Amino acid sequence: MTDKPRRFPLSLSSVVEKPGPAARRAGEGASRQTAARNAAQHGLRDAHVPVAAKAATVHASGQAVPPTRSASPANSTSTAKTAAAPAGALAAPLVSEGVRRAMVERVAKQGVRDAKVLAAMLEVQRHLFMEPALSSQAYIDASLPIGYHQTISQPYIVARMIEVMRDNRNGGAMDRVLEIGTGCGYQAAVLSLVAKEVFSIERIKPLHELAKSNLRPMRIANIRLHYGDGMLGLPQAAPFDGIILAAAGIEVPQALLDQLAIGGRLVAPVGARHQVLQLVERTGQAEWISTTLESCHFVPLRSGTV
Repeated sequence: MTDKPRRFPLSLSSVVEKPGPAARRAGEGASRQTAARNAAQHGLRDAHVPVAAKAATVHASGQAVPPTRSASPANSTSTAKTAAAPAGALAAPLVSEGVRRAMVERVAKQGVRDAKVLAAMLEVQRHLFMEPALSSQAYIDASLPIGYHQTISQPYIVARMIEVMRDNRNGGAMDRVLEIGTGCGYQAAVLSLVAKEVFSIERIKPLHELAKSNLRPMRIANIRLHYGDGMLGLPQAAPFDGIILAAAGIEVPQALLDQLAIGGRLVAPVGARHQVLQLVERTGQAEWISTTLESCHFVPLRSGTV
């Protein structure tokens, strides 16, 4: 199997030139209309949607609807129906590719070398996954709140984890990837550009709905969103060539290790007060090799759904 960059044939050089009251209050920023409102506010239209991502739409259930089917108007988020974009000098730099390119240059300088990952980071517009109040900070190298005591991971750690997961025996080819912790949907969008199919689980219902709202107008055909307990994985879709966790547990759940394909790679933050990024590679039916990579900081991994 080859891993030809089907959608983004950019070379490395072209890319790198860079629920209680308290929970409800914390989640007030997690509006279901984030993507559409941001698109209107910043003057975005289909011209800013990745061309290769226009082939299908994400259904309200979280499943992709192939282009041969017609999506119901009720399941589509129309930027035309949102309020007119307010006047302001902030809009132009936010939609500029140069701002994202500067972010990618920083990520590359921090050590990420995978050209396909860097191209995906350049393509996905991070500010569309945030509330407008935080859009001006979208391309700094920091994690930012998305509501419900959760965060969108910093660009470097997103790129680093995906790069490590892709560095497999198959030359980076990944048919199926599982993400634990969908959050606002940003990392799933990046993963969709480097894997054939992306399955993503979120345990917090409002965030699951937020991710659907953010991803729906982008019409990404190969993402499957699920609401459920991420610690249990998704056995009905296993095995996975890669598994990535967006929350830190004391150890990696055995259920996830069992759902990893032989030769596949799992990348997860592990630890309590001191967290480290851990790589687990499955080498046999009952054999896994673990490697500690670097320090990191994530929200805690929890079981159940809310």
